[in-house]
Amino acid sequence: MLRRLLSALHDPTARRPHLGHARFDSATFTDGARFDGAFFAHGAHFTGAVFARGGNFGKATFTGTAWFGGATFTRDAHFGGVLFASGAKFSGATFTRRAQFNTATFARDAWFGGSNFTRDAQFNRVTFSRDAYFGGAIFMGGVQFNGARFEAATRLGPLVCKEALVLDGAVFEVPVTVEAAARVVTCGRTRWASAATLRLRYSELNLRDAVLEYPLAVTARAEAFLSPSGSWLPETLLSDRDPGVRLTVVDGVDAAHLVLHDVDLSICRFAGAIHLDQLRVDGWCTFATTPTGIRSRQLLPRWWSQRSTLVEEHHWRAQRGRSVLRRGWTAAPEDTPVLKPASLAALYRQLRKSLEDGKNEPDAADFYYGEMEMRRHDVTRPQSERALLAGYWALSGYGLRATRALAWLLGAMAITLLALLLWGLPAQEPTQSTTGRQVAVGQRISLTTDTPAPANPVGTWAERITAERSEKALRVVVNSVIFRSADQHLTVVGTYIEMASRLAEPILLGLALLAIRSRVKR
Repeated sequence: MLRRLLSALHDPTARRPHLGHARFDSATFTDGARFDGAFFAHGAHFTGAVFARGGNFGKATFTGTAWFGGATFTRDAHFGGVLFASGAKFSGATFTRRAQFNTATFARDAWFGGSNFTRDAQFNRVTFSRDAYFGGAIFMGGVQFNGARFEAATRLGPLVCKEALVLDGAVFEVPVTVEAAARVVTCGRTRWASAATLRLRYSELNLRDAVLEYPLAVTARAEAFLSPSGSWLPETLLSDRDPGVRLTVVDGVDAAHLVLHDVDLSICRFAGAIHLDQLRVDGWCTFATTPTGIRSRQLLPRWWSQRSTLVEEHHWRAQRGRSVLRRGWTAAPEDTPVLKPASLAALYRQLRKSLEDGKNEPDAADFYYGEMEMRRHDVTRPQSERALLAGYWALSGYGLRATRALAWLLGAMAITLLALLLWGLPAQEPTQSTTGRQVAVGQRISLTTDTPAPANPVGTWAERITAERSEKALRVVVNSVIFRSADQHLTVVGTYIEMASRLAEPILLGLALLAIRSRVKR
């Protein structure tokens, strides 16, 4: 019947069916409905229609509004190259198989709110001249907007997508808000010609080579999205995943226009982005962390304390050294190059500046630690500089490990105390003596007061370590830490011991205070 109808309406000049008012509401097409190339001069009504074997509207033209609300496409639905001149309404439609709208043009509003797509949906190179309403749409597969152009759409979503929401090469010309709960969101080479906001859930976001002409805010939404009817959108398709947002790549992005809020950055690769020092990181953004615990390296075990780090450092450490030192570090994927320490130091430096500008001092301190670590391991730097950095690391963890500096301080104080007991304190306190010469009455008397040089201690080491001597030595040590003299008589060796302690121990105390300050600084 449909074939006979379209044959009767065939326009021999245009070589395609020409329909006026087309009303197929609630119709059932048991065979494939082929309206490809058809021209609908007025409104086309397919509300509630059932396409049992699919529908083909490829390159059709709808000059009036196209009504497909509540329609059901049991097989593939083809709308490739279609021109919707006066709006298209697919609200509540169900697409059981693949829905293909590639290269279609929506000259007016496009309505897909509440639609259900059981398989993949393709809107590649589609032009949305007005608003595109996808609020409440459910995609059981993926949805592609490769090269799509949104000329006036101010909102995309909220929608739920079980697989990937692909926006590669899409263009958003006006301020827009994209809301989606999707497993993967890719924005490769997406062009944001105005301010935009990405509100996502359950997503891994890829921003490789995205073009940001204005600020782009990426935020993780804490609660489920609301459908246009006011009910919560079902997210059971993604219930096996964490509802947060994980940013994976920003290669090629101008980060000066990028704002991140409550985003997981533990697997994000920052290499290749520019202006990272101007990146804004707000809210609860987390980075990768170092593996903790003791790592044995030959005879010198090393304790790893937890700190925020970049995944690029994980990749570098996972491919060097002995296997025991690589344990806990994440290896780089096969197609990901491993950066050298010089490049990693530059990344840490830029991101540290960004965190400092955002008043995130704890993470900024961790990134300073990472920068210094990469400088210490950079073989292109002078050996003297690397040796100095190694000493700085060993003494206080680059001024960031208070426990390490305090341990060195207590050790230095203990050594100084023991050295004073054994060699620094005299055997007994020197006693001043006054001598003079008796003269005749009425003449001046000349008196001389001398203090004998402190005598070196004698006897066994056990005899030199007494409670009295320990109290005197402790007083000297404590005063040395705060750079004061204890006014205690010392032997020549003890004098040099005190000078060394007055030089070294205040430095260690200062490093410990600096490390504490870096952790509590606002």
